[in-house]
Amino acid sequence: MAANDIDFLSSGDSSSTPSTLDSPLFLHHSDHPGLLLVSKRLNGDNYNSWHRAMKISLSAKNKTIFITGKIKEPHEASNPEEHALWQRCNDMVLSWILNSLELELADFVLSCNTPYAIWEDLHERFSLGNAPYIFQVQQDIYMIEQGQMSVAAYYTKLKGLWDELVSFNLETCTCGMQND
Repeated sequence: MAANDIDFLSSGDSSSTPSTLDSPLFLHHSDHPGLLLVSKRLNGDNYNSWHRAMKISLSAKNKTIFITGKIKEPHEASNPEEHALWQRCNDMVLSWILNSLELELADFVLSCNTPYAIWEDLHERFSLGNAPYIFQVQQDIYMIEQGQMSVAAYYTKLKGLWDELVSFNLETCTCGMQND
């Protein structure tokens, strides 16, 4: 186990045991495999907003450690109780992620055994940016007109497009040429 990896039951720290709310191995009685954590499923084009929404949801449930890879599978033979708790939470987070994907995408990552493996696979596939989609959002911003919309509705639509564009985390120049 690496220095940053988490070992809950053998640490002797009673504040991090699975029975406490602050433990990543704690599951609330309302947590279930069919739970949908985000309102919009990942379809490929919405990776950046889906990624952020999932991170927020998993953070609220204290489960981000499963997508960062910092929690490792305990050895079943040497610590069966810890392994059983880890397996239950691992499977729960797996099901939450799978539920948040369109069916076609879920089929491609179904063979992954950990939330971290799925998270990394989806990151590799979709985080590179989508130049045609970025161009389309930029065009939508350029072409938007208030028309019959109220000022509030117009601003909300425009702000949504701006946020969508910013969510692509466009690379910033680090060479210094931009500052000249």
